[in-house]
Amino acid sequence: MKKIDLLFGCIALFSIIACKQQIKVTYPETATVDTIDDYFGTLVADPYRWLENDTSAETEAWVEAENIVTEAYLSQIPYRVRVRERLEKIWDYPKYGVPFKEGNYFFFFKNDGLQNQSVLYIKKGMEGEPEVLLDPNTFSEDGTIALAGLSVSHDARYLAYSTAASGSDWNEIHVMEIEGRTELPDLLNWVKFSGMSWQKDGFYYSRYDEPVKGLEYSNKNEYHKVFYHQVGTPQSEDLLIFQDPTHPLRNYGASVTEDEHFLILYQTESTSGNALYYKDLTQKNSTFQPLVTGFENDFSVVDNLGDQLLVVTNFTAPKKMLVLMDPKHPESDHWKVLIPEQDDVLGSVDLAGDKIVAEYMHKAASSAFLFDYDGSKVGEIELPTVGTLAGFSGKKGENVAFYGFTSFTFPTTIFTFDVEANKSEVYIRPELDFDPDNYDVKQVEYPSKDGTLITMFIVHQKDLKLDGTNPTLLYGYGGFNISMMPGFSITRLAFIEQGGVYAVPNLRGGGEYGEEWHKAGTLDKKQNVFDDFIAAAEYLIGEKYTSTEKLAIMGGSNGGLLVGACMTQRPDLYKVAIPAVGVMDMLRYHKFTIGWAWATDYGTSETEEGFNYLIKYSPVHTIKDGVSYPATLVTTADHDDRVVPAHSFKFIARLQAANAGPNPVLIRIETKAGHGGGKPTSKVIEEYADVWSFMFWNLDMKPTFK
Repeated sequence: MKKIDLLFGCIALFSIIACKQQIKVTYPETATVDTIDDYFGTLVADPYRWLENDTSAETEAWVEAENIVTEAYLSQIPYRVRVRERLEKIWDYPKYGVPFKEGNYFFFFKNDGLQNQSVLYIKKGMEGEPEVLLDPNTFSEDGTIALAGLSVSHDARYLAYSTAASGSDWNEIHVMEIEGRTELPDLLNWVKFSGMSWQKDGFYYSRYDEPVKGLEYSNKNEYHKVFYHQVGTPQSEDLLIFQDPTHPLRNYGASVTEDEHFLILYQTESTSGNALYYKDLTQKNSTFQPLVTGFENDFSVVDNLGDQLLVVTNFTAPKKMLVLMDPKHPESDHWKVLIPEQDDVLGSVDLAGDKIVAEYMHKAASSAFLFDYDGSKVGEIELPTVGTLAGFSGKKGENVAFYGFTSFTFPTTIFTFDVEANKSEVYIRPELDFDPDNYDVKQVEYPSKDGTLITMFIVHQKDLKLDGTNPTLLYGYGGFNISMMPGFSITRLAFIEQGGVYAVPNLRGGGEYGEEWHKAGTLDKKQNVFDDFIAAAEYLIGEKYTSTEKLAIMGGSNGGLLVGACMTQRPDLYKVAIPAVGVMDMLRYHKFTIGWAWATDYGTSETEEGFNYLIKYSPVHTIKDGVSYPATLVTTADHDDRVVPAHSFKFIARLQAANAGPNPVLIRIETKAGHGGGKPTSKVIEEYADVWSFMFWNLDMKPTFK
């Protein structure tokens, strides 16, 4: 490697010049190394391998140099401060979460407007006076320690809650005695990918062994274990409930049914497919017994009805069904199908009153129905518009439930629901500086490269003219069975109120149309996802919503991979690209933290077949010298231990070396932040002020602000 002083000596020479439509940048020089890997006879260079060491002095200096250049560029955009001020203004309204009940208490989250973290409130009964139970804003001065999860004991005596520092997936678990608001000395460390599920005066949780010092945020996560923690005891005395030393790359989670009759153990090897085990907690010295083995299908236990288990599964039903399973006879020929597979995809299933509430996806939007316990349909829940039902919360035997509802132009509203009467009423409606009557939402269909019809939501102001001049943001994900459904976004409002068109296609690889739709965008079929996204861009241009000079693309995580792949395959098609926390090195992604769990969607370079299709679209490896790429702002964070920042580091280093056009290619590296979860409001606003400023400038928009 070149000496570090030579590596960054050019920083003193960088120039940044603002002119009417262009800001010119000189990038830091990035050292290269002679690392070459042999994949089944194909030699692949990895010149930026050294950037994988995210704690080295060299990488730290490189990060600082890149951030200096990016900040210098962004500081020249004349309306950057006004964009931030506008975001702060429209963000500043009270936001509520869906209430839930334990014991005699109701719990809910509220953010007054610009609080860095939402606050947990408690009230006794429906008419009780709300009081602050837990304020995560007190965890740290800058809001970078966030609440990661919580669980209230069934008698509402205790609150277990987990915290995450700087956006990391590593959690600490704390315990509060609710009545006296007393913080107990319980402290559990090295918790990751875990809930907290109560039985009596303790709870089940999952964790790893303490990692190697200095490699906490990059080393592969192995040997997940399940423990039981008794309140009031040190972590060293926690009871080991389950481990499997023969399979280091598996994850485990434990969940107790509401009546504490059964302990359910989930076993996974990836992001889809799971095995299922149970333990009868009413029987002394009972052991785990298998319900389902193997990882070919998904199984999720809703709850129990007496000594039977309600299970949602896609076994022989790609769009899912609800079955009643006898734990003593778990074979599929003993299942009772309560709700068979329908034309629409079955999403979440909840119990409330004496009814089953089943949510479906119809063309990527919510519908919901009530069923009796025998599977008889009672009726449909009337929802306000085409949108997304979120966070349904109810209890068996209790008639009052709650749910949230949102859509692109429908800010998240909380409803109470009378189960017996099948009647919803507004409980909390937000008030903010937004008039939904000014906007149109439509859903269109367009053909992908192979003729498959893809649905896409399009949002814009009502007076839009289809003349090809509208700034347009195409946003996508396309993976891991995740569905892109309608939802309200303050950050997106800042774009569409400036005349922007916002488009979201339902790409293959997602879950909008069932498991077959998901599988059609995985492994050697992953190119379908990119083809679907490219076809969406071509549709928007062909229908004169926009043009190549006015089109931006954006996505995060797997969506960052989407943007990275599409901008390298069709750099001529877009003016701006925003790949956020993306998976960019497809040959090595599985070697870091939890990356190995993504193999069912991606495959790996450990097999010749996997290497042969991954190398064709891996963003780091498909950048070509001498090509003019879109204006690019890569975003990542120093504590991202989900998709390690080395992906983004290597991608931008290669892009800066290869780009031959006038468009800037920059990286914004956030500090004290991670993959996105728990990021404080202040940092979100700062990041989006930069993202929108970069996008507005490079799309030649002329924003005006209220």
